Amino acid sequence: MIDTVVFDVGRVLYRWDLRFLFGKLIADEAELEWFVTNVVTEKWHFEHDAGRDLGEMVAERKLIYPDHAHLIDAYATRFEESIPGPVPGSIELVERLDEAGVPLFAITNFAAGFWEEFCSTRPVFDRFRDIVVSGVEKMAKPDEAIFRLAEQRFGNKPATTLFIDDNPANVKAAKKLGWQVHHFDGADALEADLVQRGLLSV
Repeated sequence: MIDTVVFDVGRVLYRWDLRFLFGKLIADEAELEWFVTNVVTEKWHFEHDAGRDLGEMVAERKLIYPDHAHLIDAYATRFEESIPGPVPGSIELVERLDEAGVPLFAITNFAAGFWEEFCSTRPVFDRFRDIVVSGVEKMAKPDEAIFRLAEQRFGNKPATTLFIDDNPANVKAAKKLGWQVHHFDGADALEADLVQRGLLSV
C-alpha cells in the first residue's frame, strides 16, 4: 500500500525546455539547436541545479563563447521563460491527491535562486508538505544521497512511497533504494496508475 507520493517538478508538473527561452532570441532553427547543444546546454545547466554558483558559471561560459555573451546573460536573467506553463493534467492530479488526504512531497533538480522565484508564484506548491531542492542541498538526482536526505526529511518509508519522475536515471536510482516508482510519460498514464494503486478514484 502506498501512503506517500513524491513528485519531480520539471517535465512532470511544469514544462521545461531551454528552447522556450532561446527560441525567442534566436530566429534560425539550426542556430538555436547548435546553441542549446553547445553553449547553454542542459548538461551545463545541471551544474547550477547541483549548487554551482551562477555568476561563476556565466562568467566562465562568456569567456569560452564571447560572441554569445548576451544570450548567456539571458539564461541568468530570464530563466523562468524556459518554463512556459504546467504539464497538461498534472496540477489537477496533485490537487486531487491532496484533497484525498495523500501526503505530498517533491524532490526537484532546481537551482536555489531560480526555485525561489519560480515557486513563489505557483500556489500548487502550498499543497506539498516539504520539497527537497537540489540547488539548496548541493546534491542532485540521481545521486542516492538526495533520496536518503529526502527519507530523513519526509519521514517516509521507501516501500510505501511512490516516486514520480520523467528521467529514467532518477527512477532507476529511487527503485534501487526500494522506493515504488512511476516513470512519467503524461498525466493520463499517471492518473491510471494512481487509480490502480488506490490513491485516486475514477
